[in-house]
Amino acid sequence: MFTGIIEEVGVVRSAGEGDVKIGARKVLWGTNLGDSIAVNGVDLTAKHFDEDGFEANVMPETYRRSNLGDLKPGDLVNLERSLQLAGRVSGHLVRGVVEATAVLDSFTPEGEAIIARFDAPPEILRHIIVKGPVAIDGISLTVVARDARSFAVSLVQYTQEHTNLHARRPGDRVNVETDIIGRYVEQLLEDRRESGVA
Repeated sequence: MFTGIIEEVGVVRSAGEGDVKIGARKVLWGTNLGDSIAVNGVDLTAKHFDEDGFEANVMPETYRRSNLGDLKPGDLVNLERSLQLAGRVSGHLVRGVVEATAVLDSFTPEGEAIIARFDAPPEILRHIIVKGPVAIDGISLTVVARDARSFAVSLVQYTQEHTNLHARRPGDRVNVETDIIGRYVEQLLEDRRESGVA
């Protein structure tokens, strides 16, 4: 479980089929082998450490649902260690289980903020609610607008400076995780409808 507050922007050292190596420092502090580290919002298990980073395996299902298969050496990735329950939850509860990808459509300056708009598939948009939470590449953000094909979030200066979004360009794919509570409620209501319970 994560909060969506990015702790460090790491650098991909290598990315091959089933494996990724990330250059990082901060997320190594207090992390043990087998612990979870979110890489662009994807919960990966650390299998090896050295003084300059870590290595993790990537399952085929993860490649199908995320942008991790697009990674190449030198790419910037958002990193977050798993949540300690004694700490603050400054973002929202993020599981690190990416549902799908969206495509960056545009960046539009708005005062000191930047509005980022993403084209998303219908199965994602159905769970996007204005003023609700969404995780983009693992970053906890608040939805500010939604239409039939896309949604938008506002990036404050801190997010602009401390995540990999500044390196993204229109057309880039990003990982999306919608609010888990909304998804549970939808599934429970659907199960009730199908069973005939009012």
